[in-house]
Amino acid sequence: MFCFFAMGFVDLVGIASNYVKSDLGLTDSEANLFPSLVFFWFLIFSVPTGMLMNKIGRKNTVLVSLIVTAFSLLLPIFGESYNIMLASFSLLGIGNALMQTSLNPLISNIITGDKLASSLTFGQFVKAIASFLAPYIAMWGATQMMPSFGLDWRILFPVYLIVGIFAIVLLGVTPIEEEKPEGKASTFAECFALLGKPFVLLCFLAIMCHVGIDVGTNTTAPKILMERLGIDLNDAAFATSLYFIFRTIGCFTGSFILSRISYRNFFGFSVLLMVISMALMSYSADKTLLYIGIACVGYGNSNIFSIAFASALQAMPDKKNEVSGLMIMGLFGGTIFPIIMGYASDAIGQLGAVLVMSVGVLYLLYYTTQLKKA
Repeated sequence: MFCFFAMGFVDLVGIASNYVKSDLGLTDSEANLFPSLVFFWFLIFSVPTGMLMNKIGRKNTVLVSLIVTAFSLLLPIFGESYNIMLASFSLLGIGNALMQTSLNPLISNIITGDKLASSLTFGQFVKAIASFLAPYIAMWGATQMMPSFGLDWRILFPVYLIVGIFAIVLLGVTPIEEEKPEGKASTFAECFALLGKPFVLLCFLAIMCHVGIDVGTNTTAPKILMERLGIDLNDAAFATSLYFIFRTIGCFTGSFILSRISYRNFFGFSVLLMVISMALMSYSADKTLLYIGIACVGYGNSNIFSIAFASALQAMPDKKNEVSGLMIMGLFGGTIFPIIMGYASDAIGQLGAVLVMSVGVLYLLYYTTQLKKA
């Protein structure tokens, strides 16, 4: 669970990209390159990480991911030039791709059966704590200016670096007995062939949409408030925290709800909240309604990943490492959505960004009907 907290470091890219945009005078499409770059590496590293786990084990793979993540947090301490931030966010994405691919199946060594989805959701709750703390730490650093450190909002990076080092030490001394993979290791072709299984493909696309909506809201919510309410970034940054606060609440309550009721029904309820959210964020210029919309997508999107991921693992129990790699590759949706949203918002304002996210919500509505048949 402490490693799940470190997994949440990746979500700092939302608020960080807004501050970098302000500091360097970037457009929306240029600034959205940062979150897109973070999640691009999931496309490249997820499946190889699934194969790596078969060779060195899940725990060792998580340790490698934490070391890469710690190094990514070290770079911005030395400056915030465009190239430094590109390198930092790239390493953050690589580390997170390794971590998400290996940590989720590592949990399946401890928790199995029907409790797996609720346990993964509790892990997402812990991850979300790191996510919603990031904007507060950045806002505090921005207002304090931190003259003795010269970091301003970038104080966020050394704070999370210290936590990351603790995660490395704690996992390193924790004994975990892992199940040995049966048979020979899968090849790249055999891993990708699993997408030929209809339900595995549906889960993969659901995770793409989930992450696209997650990263999209993370980066776009403050811009919506700035555009429609005329407030500055430090005030608008609360929108990102509000999203993650309700994601955290959703993960915490979901971990209990999913252990008691059908995950299919809860998934449908979650998507319904997201439909309401998209409607409110599309046209409302009222502060209260916008906050309600952000809260709804935060709570609604909080359990999508856990249910889709657990469903995929249970559909192919003999290929957990390979399926995990494919599902985490679906986080590439965090690259596709922000790029399209950036161009859409440059063209017609933040409404364009919300309409792009709405496409993902419509797919999740469709996935809900298929989930009931699985």
